Amino acid sequence: MTNSYKPPKIWKWESNSGGRFANINRPVSGSTHDKALPVGEHPYQLHSLATPNGVKVTILFEELLEAGYTKAEYDAWLINIGNGDQFSSGFVEINPNSKIPALIDRSGDAPVRVFESAAIMMHLAETFDAFLGSQEKRPELLSWLFWQMGSAPFLGGGFGHFYAYAPEKWQYPIDRYSMETKRLLDVLNQHLSNNQFIIGDDYTIADMAIWAWFGQLVLGRLYDAAEFLDVESYQHALRWAKEIDARPAVKRGRMVNRASGDLKTQLHERHSSLDFETQTQDKIALKSKTGD
Repeated sequence: MTNSYKPPKIWKWESNSGGRFANINRPVSGSTHDKALPVGEHPYQLHSLATPNGVKVTILFEELLEAGYTKAEYDAWLINIGNGDQFSSGFVEINPNSKIPALIDRSGDAPVRVFESAAIMMHLAETFDAFLGSQEKRPELLSWLFWQMGSAPFLGGGFGHFYAYAPEKWQYPIDRYSMETKRLLDVLNQHLSNNQFIIGDDYTIADMAIWAWFGQLVLGRLYDAAEFLDVESYQHALRWAKEIDARPAVKRGRMVNRASGDLKTQLHERHSSLDFETQTQDKIALKSKTGD
């Protein structure tokens, strides 16, 4: 970096600071416009987008349904963060932090809001007593689940931002966060050298949460950075990532609330298992073209 920045005594927001998400980033909270959230027929109402944090929850829902937990049926509504949907009055009401995913649980006497992806996953896993592993390994599961939550800002907000989204390429932050990302990958890789899944033989919400970020990273799906980070060298993490990627529920979970990429992988809203066959964007485009 050639130009030195001298911080002012008091920082002030400049809305034209640049970068991919400059139009939605701001230093204050609260809603920017009035808009109620839709409500479907199922017990769980998810408002999300298929980012790594959003994918964690849709994968868990699909895994629960595939495992036979029929009471885990859900409606998934698209929150387009690029358009600022997360700042609607309805969304802020269920998540004052204006981040996806956010859930309304209507399975009880009164609606309950749950926000933060790990909180949603724990809420669902405990509700159905599923994908938690054995009780004696619960501390290990929680440790790895929160390892992912603690590491995501370094991978996403750090490496991902400066490598892929910042208005310019600056060596210092890219080097800094590349080093940390590779260190985290090495932590995961060494752990998986002796474990099939994160806490051993049981596939749990810890796997789902970590896979959404680090699994997709080593599979080359995040930030177009696979070669740069030499992800092929993390063989144990790659083995684990491929095994989870092959699960049918994971394939479906990745599609829900997706609004980019191949049209056949985009299911903007999910209200029924049949939607995967009839409501992907390629099918909707074909219907529009043929007038059906």
